[in-house]
Amino acid sequence: MGPGDLSTALAPLARKSDPRILIGHETFDDAGVFRVSDDVAIVQTVDFFAPIVDDPYEFGQVAAANALSDIYAMGGTPLTAMNIAAFPTGKLPLEILTEILRGGQDKVHEAGAHIVGGHTVIDDEIKYGLSVTGRIDPASMLTNANARPGDRLVLTKPIGNGILATALKQQTLDANAVEAVIALMCELNAAASRAAIDVGARCATDVTGFGLLGHLSHIARASDVTIQLRIASVPILPRAIDAWRSGARPGGGSRNLDYVLEMVDWGSATDVERALLTDPQTSGGLAVAVPPSRLLDYLEKVPRAVEIGQVLPRGRTAIVLG
Repeated sequence: MGPGDLSTALAPLARKSDPRILIGHETFDDAGVFRVSDDVAIVQTVDFFAPIVDDPYEFGQVAAANALSDIYAMGGTPLTAMNIAAFPTGKLPLEILTEILRGGQDKVHEAGAHIVGGHTVIDDEIKYGLSVTGRIDPASMLTNANARPGDRLVLTKPIGNGILATALKQQTLDANAVEAVIALMCELNAAASRAAIDVGARCATDVTGFGLLGHLSHIARASDVTIQLRIASVPILPRAIDAWRSGARPGGGSRNLDYVLEMVDWGSATDVERALLTDPQTSGGLAVAVPPSRLLDYLEKVPRAVEIGQVLPRGRTAIVLG
C-alpha cells in the first residue's frame, strides 16, 4: 500500500485527542508515542511482510531489524516485542516457521529487548514481523515535525535494496551482492539513533517502504520546510543501478514515484535516479536532520553516515533535487 492510499484510508476515521498522545499518525512518524510520566513515554510500532530472502532465519532477522528500526527512528530504546506470523500449516514444514522465529528472536535479543508473546494465523503466504514497544524521553525524542532550516540531512545506509531484492527474486544477483544486501538489512539502527540523540538532533525517520523521497516528504510536510537533496551525494548500493537497468523494478517503486511526483523539483534527475530515490527499502537507514554545528560529530560517531542535503525554509515544493 502506498502513502497516498494510506492517507485516503485514514481520512474518514474520527480521531480521539488525548494530551498524553505525543505522536499519533498525523505526521506520518515511524511510531506512536504515549506519555506515562514527565520523563518517560512509551513508543510503539508494528510491521510485517512476506519473505524477501530465501533463507528463513535471515528473513526473520531482516523482518525484526525492520520493525525495531521504527523505535530507533524515534530515538527510543526497544523493550519488548511480540511476533506476528502467517504460515501455511500443513503445506510447509514447521521447521521453517521455527527458523523464522529464531531469526527474529536473535535480532530482538541483539537489540537488548525481549520477545513476550505473539499471534500466528494460517495463511497461504508466509508473513512475519513484530509489534515492538520501547521507552523514550519526551524531551529528546526524534520526530518528523522537528526539522529546522539550516539542519544538515544525513543518511546512514545506502539505498537500493528494494531493487536488489527484486533482482534476487529474479535470480539475477550474484552471491556476493546477495550477502552484502542481506547483511545491511539485518543491521540495527541502534548506533545511528543514539548518536542522533547525543548530538542534539530532534528529527529523524527511517527509510523504508515509501522510499527516500517519500519519507523526506513526510518530514517536509510535518516540519513545514523544504528539503534540498544532492543526488550525487546519496549513497547507492553496488549493483543497484545495473540491476534496475536489467529489469529489476519493484512494484512499490512506481507507486512511490506517483505519490511524490508533484512534491519534488526534479531538476535534471534521470529515470534511474528517480527510481532509486523512490525505491521501497526494507530495514533501510535513518535520515537524520543534524544541527549544523554538530554535523562532524555525528559523522564521526556513525562511520557510514553521509551528508546528502540540508533543510531550507518552506519553498514552492517539499523537496528540491540538485
